[in-house]
Amino acid sequence: MTTSEMATVLAWHDALNAGDLDTLLSLSSDDIEIGDAHGAGQGHAALTEWARDLDGKAEPGRIYVHDGVVVVEQRITSVTGETGSAATAFRVVHDKVTSVFRHDDLAAALAATELTEADLTG
Repeated sequence: MTTSEMATVLAWHDALNAGDLDTLLSLSSDDIEIGDAHGAGQGHAALTEWARDLDGKAEPGRIYVHDGVVVVEQRITSVTGETGSAATAFRVVHDKVTSVFRHDDLAAALAATELTEADLTG
């Protein structure tokens, strides 16, 4: 585990939640891949569109890290105040997020990335 991978992902969350697209893009590779169960996109234009379409904030919870893969359990709060949970898997290379995939829950994110409780930070 490296501190820089976690720091990059936490800074990415901060920028996303603040609507700071310039910082979000600077923390992301030019060919970043973004996806969820509804589809995927690639590149800064796709990331910008995805970030603008979000209707809430993602508060990081437990974080799992192994070999450049970071899984973050998240509490999601919509603009209407509704809450839920999700988990997002990130790939970080040279302090840049190269891929982001949102899963419905932590178990799905861990299964998709083959991370385990042994990879939990903290």
